Amino acid sequence: MSKIEIRTVDVVQYLKPLREGGSLPAIVQADDDFLYVLKFRGAGQGKKALIAELVGGLLAQAIGLKVPELVFMNLDDSFSKTEPDEEIQDLLKFSVGLNLGLHFLSGAISYDPLVSIADSLSASKVVLLDSIITNIDRTAKNTNLLNWHKELWLIDHGASLYFHHNWKNWEAHLSRTFPNVKDHVLLDKADKLVEASREIQSLITEDVIENIISLIPEDWLLEESNVLTTHEMRAAYIKFLNTRIAKIDLLVKEALDAR
Repeated sequence: MSKIEIRTVDVVQYLKPLREGGSLPAIVQADDDFLYVLKFRGAGQGKKALIAELVGGLLAQAIGLKVPELVFMNLDDSFSKTEPDEEIQDLLKFSVGLNLGLHFLSGAISYDPLVSIADSLSASKVVLLDSIITNIDRTAKNTNLLNWHKELWLIDHGASLYFHHNWKNWEAHLSRTFPNVKDHVLLDKADKLVEASREIQSLITEDVIENIISLIPEDWLLEESNVLTTHEMRAAYIKFLNTRIAKIDLLVKEALDAR
């Protein structure tokens, strides 16, 4: 697989907030003239949500699932100075620097489990991906899936990799599975889990994982409360993901039992 790379663009216009998202993402225009959904480093879960978004999205793309293009987005301090809404003003102020954007899919509709399209292999891959990255946020209540041009697209992986919210005991997560799979919105359509697991194992190699983790911006890893160095954190992400892939048969069994 060729080396994964991510473009960096500059935000040139703040268009509107997306208030249905808890972290108040926004639609913005970049200097490449495209529209993006901008996820802010200054929002609730901060830079860790951006790391989870980046890693989850790139892993999804690596196994052939559709994710809007991910880009790094530079935000300067001029936007907060002209924003009248105090909440958004603060968010813009605390998010100066490098943020994450997803290409805006104009006209996409939220996935509805009763009427939307999802083929069984794709559904199986999504279920296993979310088991691997411990994504607790793909339920019927909040699907974080879109249908666009009659295809299934994945958005919002910010609630994944929750082991990184406490570096003191992150290794305790290495032995766990993913009981939350029972609530997954695509579980009933995921009837090709074994086939999907073989494909995932062949595509998410150690090299792919290392490539993805190397793309995490250094300053997203810097926090005063951290007990690990940034090098140790990258090694932890790599070890966690390699361990999850190694136990994929257990995750398949757990999903099958939940079905």
